[in-house]
Amino acid sequence: MSRPALALTRAAAPGDLPEHHTDRGFRNPPGSPTREPGWEREMGAFLKRLNRRRRQPVPLPDGHVLSPEAALAGLAAAEGRDSVTWLGHAAFLIRLGGRTILCDPWLSDHASPLRGFGPRRYAPPGIPVDRLPPVDLLLLSHCHYDHLCTRTLKALPGRHGVPAAVPLGLGRMLHRLGYRTVAELDWHDRLETDEVSVTALPAIHGSARGLFDRDRTLWCSYLLEAGGRRLWFGGDSAHGPVFAELGERYGPVDLAIVGVGAYQPRSIMRAVHADPEEGIAIARDLRAARVLGMHWGTVLLTEEDPFEPPARFGPAAQAAGYAEADAWLLRIGETRLL
Repeated sequence: MSRPALALTRAAAPGDLPEHHTDRGFRNPPGSPTREPGWEREMGAFLKRLNRRRRQPVPLPDGHVLSPEAALAGLAAAEGRDSVTWLGHAAFLIRLGGRTILCDPWLSDHASPLRGFGPRRYAPPGIPVDRLPPVDLLLLSHCHYDHLCTRTLKALPGRHGVPAAVPLGLGRMLHRLGYRTVAELDWHDRLETDEVSVTALPAIHGSARGLFDRDRTLWCSYLLEAGGRRLWFGGDSAHGPVFAELGERYGPVDLAIVGVGAYQPRSIMRAVHADPEEGIAIARDLRAARVLGMHWGTVLLTEEDPFEPPARFGPAAQAAGYAEADAWLLRIGETRLL
């Protein structure tokens, strides 16, 4: 199958300045949570505690990670039908409308600008980057190193011919990495191919890859649509009133892929990451029929126990009215049919 042709529809008229734009970059939607007063004083102590924890091994539960061979076999067994494959953390292969979409592929060892430094994954990726199937479309939600990994993107087979959708401000980086067809999206912009449409939607997070570029590039979530099926990929986000608004405007969705990890301490993380209960609330706001929890079980970014998120996810989903069969937690490398 040939690469998809892209058609971009802008939500804002030329010259309009949407509310989330600032003179220097971007900001979160109105009503979004903010960090508690005094969080700066806590940050240094938090990072010291976290660095001590990272020196200790993380025991993996049996079956948490499939072998690459088992992961590839499960993907092949789906026979091209609509499905999701968790590669670990926030990285997914999504098969929709006959196309293969790669989301936020951090598949290297460290989430860092420097090889061998920074947060190191304790669980390997479900499928190594050099063994991924051909990708028809790349989606990146924002620029943080555990979501936009240049080592992974440089190693992606056939990257020169893979179209990419990215938030505003990241096109130049993707071009430097060898991606020839790159669409920069603002919130509510719509990108259409012959089989799949992608709409960039708000998220509550932020951006930076250094000390002096905070919030200079945009962050987003994505709504994917094909063949009457609708899937939402959350990237990174806290919970806020914007999701009820999105549910009214874009819902319902068949599946919401929500972040449910990296949330402690709340005084620091409440403004950027949802905890399991808040992740379920996002899915409910979006009027999602099913919910899939991600952003856990791969790397130590915060202080909660690495396997606390899945333990809280199921009870939170049931309390919100989801049947057990509609609240998904995958093994790394597992493929689930939609």
